[in-house]
Amino acid sequence: MKFSEKVESITPSSTLAITAKAKELREQGHDVIGLGAGEPDFNTPRYIIEASYKSMLEGHTKYTPAAGLPALKKAICEKFAEDNGLEYSPDQIAVSTGAKHALSSIFQTILRDDEEVIILTPYWVSYPEQVKIAGGVPVFVEGKEDNQFKATRRQIEEAVTEKTKAIIINSPSNPTGMTYTREELKEIGELCLEKNILIISDEIYEKLLYNGEEHVSIAQISPELKEQTLLVNGVSKSHSMTGWRIGYTAGRADIIKKIANLASHTTSNPAVMAQYGAIAAYTEDDGSVEKMRKAFEERLSKVFDRLNEIPGFSCQRPQGAFYLFPNVKEAVEKSPYSSTEEWVEALLEEAKVAVVPGAGFGAPDNIRLSYATSLEQFEEALDRIEAFIKEQ
Repeated sequence: MKFSEKVESITPSSTLAITAKAKELREQGHDVIGLGAGEPDFNTPRYIIEASYKSMLEGHTKYTPAAGLPALKKAICEKFAEDNGLEYSPDQIAVSTGAKHALSSIFQTILRDDEEVIILTPYWVSYPEQVKIAGGVPVFVEGKEDNQFKATRRQIEEAVTEKTKAIIINSPSNPTGMTYTREELKEIGELCLEKNILIISDEIYEKLLYNGEEHVSIAQISPELKEQTLLVNGVSKSHSMTGWRIGYTAGRADIIKKIANLASHTTSNPAVMAQYGAIAAYTEDDGSVEKMRKAFEERLSKVFDRLNEIPGFSCQRPQGAFYLFPNVKEAVEKSPYSSTEEWVEALLEEAKVAVVPGAGFGAPDNIRLSYATSLEQFEEALDRIEAFIKEQ
């Protein structure tokens, strides 16, 4: 059977592959420590669960508008005004089945065949695949490790062609945890305005910042940049609601209308009870979000130095998210394995520690470790990794 050329072009997710292998070993009875998680290890706050349950008891179990409940759009607009100083109206908001779906919908809406999207490396694994599915062409610009994995305006400008349609900015970043400063965003934004390049700003880790860092959205810098930006966010990471699948896009009303029309023929509305949970997430607060953020910050402070003590590891301190992205090139070169991927597979097989190889993020010399796991588990994992390296 012949399949769609677009589907055939997709590269399998490296994060899902390592997760599947770790699960298989656990089912065989092995004590596997998984550091590949892309979700908080806290349950969704109780007040959100209760709000969702109450909505079902009250009969809110039917279709909603494809782009989301008016009450949720209103809550999102109020969130933008309070947290970011950004004014949006409900017709500038499209609620989606997770932020991943929001991104996919954007690409399918804005891209014509062979139009290019600039992706800054290291990147989240799904960006290039979603661009390809939409008929676009990913163009990679390397964020240098000695510049905190961030690309400069000059680098980006060199990649711009007459086919460039958009650029993706992810700050705080998955997988690096690094953030772009206001000045860096301003320089990139000025280039995008000059070249009429749409900005897709993925801000899903906005609430997970440490050491006094403050979130800056490129849409905050000027009215012109707000108009040029499609801002993607959601409650998955901030409120530990990954399985609820509620994300959203904010931007120009004409683009949002097209995204909503696409949803009407694909997903229809996001799950209604999840939407009511998201309304509670943005209109109520029992301190759970800050408690979770502080727990991640504490873990980072306790494991970062320990990680850098491992032979052959070199890691920059992230400002946000819940990932560490060490360079392990030296450790791999001193091992019997010919690539980071082989080294990661051996680490899982022999030391029973699951990490994600950096090749899937566009950085083959690095690995991603998630500290969205207990401190005890993470420290035990680092001990196993060090022992594994010394045995090589």
